[in-house]
Amino acid sequence: MCGIIAIVGKTSVSERLIESLRRLEYRGYDSAGIAGVVDGKVERRRAKGKIRALEEVLSDTPLTATVGIGHTRWATHGVPSVPNAHPHQAGRVTLVHNGIIENFAELKADLQAAGRKFESETDTEVIAQLIDSRLDAGDAPLDAFKTTLDRLTGAFALAVLIEGHDRLVLGARRGSPLVVGEGLGEMFLGSDALAIGPFTNRVVYLEEGDYVAIDDTSARIFDEEGRPVTRPVKVVAAAAALVEKGNHRHFMVKEIYEQPDACQHTLTAYLDPVKGRLHAPGDVDFARVERLQIIACGTAFYAASIARYLFERLAGLPCDVEIASEFRYREPAVTPGTLAIAVSQSGETADTLAALRWCQAKGLKTAAIVNAHESTMAREAGIMWPTHAGPEIGVASTKAFTSQVTALTALAVAAAAARGRIDEAEERRLARVLLEAPRLIGESLDVEAAVTALAPKIARARDVLYLGRGPMAPLAYEGALKLKEISYIHAEGYAAGELKHGPIALVDEETPIIIIAPSDALFEKTVSNMSEVVARGGKVVLITDETGAHHAPAGADVIIAPACDPLIAALVFAAPIQLLAYHVAVQKGADVDQPRNLAKSVTVE
Repeated sequence: MCGIIAIVGKTSVSERLIESLRRLEYRGYDSAGIAGVVDGKVERRRAKGKIRALEEVLSDTPLTATVGIGHTRWATHGVPSVPNAHPHQAGRVTLVHNGIIENFAELKADLQAAGRKFESETDTEVIAQLIDSRLDAGDAPLDAFKTTLDRLTGAFALAVLIEGHDRLVLGARRGSPLVVGEGLGEMFLGSDALAIGPFTNRVVYLEEGDYVAIDDTSARIFDEEGRPVTRPVKVVAAAAALVEKGNHRHFMVKEIYEQPDACQHTLTAYLDPVKGRLHAPGDVDFARVERLQIIACGTAFYAASIARYLFERLAGLPCDVEIASEFRYREPAVTPGTLAIAVSQSGETADTLAALRWCQAKGLKTAAIVNAHESTMAREAGIMWPTHAGPEIGVASTKAFTSQVTALTALAVAAAAARGRIDEAEERRLARVLLEAPRLIGESLDVEAAVTALAPKIARARDVLYLGRGPMAPLAYEGALKLKEISYIHAEGYAAGELKHGPIALVDEETPIIIIAPSDALFEKTVSNMSEVVARGGKVVLITDETGAHHAPAGADVIIAPACDPLIAALVFAAPIQLLAYHVAVQKGADVDQPRNLAKSVTVE
């Protein structure tokens, strides 16, 4: 999760840019850079590696600017290197960028055809070239910026300098967070309140699609349609900035909204967006693996259960998923060609760690999918496969879950390619689908208004059933778990085809039935199950896409998520079920972030 800082200051900003970037190191990065306006020209200082390498560059060639931007980069398009490090420059435009521009290849081809030369491998440089091309066409800076934003597909947060406009910084966000800071005769932009915490405690949280122009004393904010808007100023305690909630009421909902970034940054460990290739980090040859044994607990178990469909369907790789607390006690039969995979957010989950060690004692090759990269599991497993969700404060897992699904999905595609089950063209297609996931997750968050309106109905229920087919069945289990965890309503998830084998006895007019059903190959069968519910007076909540919504029964509540490829449906449909659980819990007045009897990391059996 790359870091952004921009300062329109009264004094030299280099040291403050570096100070802010240090506060953003927790996000992870492999290069860093700053740029500033010096005598009317924008100068850059960049370095591969940690911030200390950038400081060495600045020691040799200081930057004495009072307006500047800075960035810590996590490589997505292009290897970690000085040419690929931010800030990027094209003509009069210098900028930093968090996110992924999905249509960068198409845009780059158009720009190259028009005679523009590129110096990096990144998608980011495309943005700078586009803005500069519009300036060449005679657009004013803000118009050039807006025209460029309208051409971009994907997720981004931006901070932009334009030569000739020395006291101006432009910013924008879509799918990645960005905040404005108000100082005394100074203004700031940052990835979050932590970035600007040393300089001001007055923060404005830009909303999705907003863009902004800041100068010495003001911020002009516009919405996605270009209309001037006012966003409220919040006072944030600098000491609490690392774990502050921003403009959200609880950490859980803040972390739900951080999922596009978490998905994007997890993908960088597994996907080369330039070549359209997937890979599994570490010493594993999926072509020689005979079987997968995934072990996990709670939400991680459901993430792994979603992956089982993908590993078997895409890669033709037999895959067992088992609850870690049961695994070793039943003395399972294992074979030497098995790869054992532990999945854990903390990397310290006691049952999962014990199961991992049991597999190692049996001589199995092991891997761990973890968010805590220095954890016990990360150190002890033969291979560490990372997720990059960042700190998750809420006890009920949200962005850690989708990051696990992201990593497992990427690994399933990599396995399919390694085993010859898909050709290079199909691998590139699936890579493009995965690159769409951060944007579509962001779009799925638009259901919040509909979910908020529905929540009072669900909050009155004693029991709730969740149904789904295929990968949506584990997502139904996860939806039920979320509702139980934070609202204390009894909920159960079922594979929809199992409805008539017992659970249908629970259906009555008092029990909401939440059906997760994108319009995929299994949709018609799920509709049949929905008809069985309606025939018995059940109250249906259908979570589907625009096409599926046309099949909703009369009287059903419908939540419409974005249409997407089946490969990423579990990622896109996760946010609606998380938001539903969250708003029901808020309706009931529950302690959302710290639900009773639960701990974030279960480190004892």
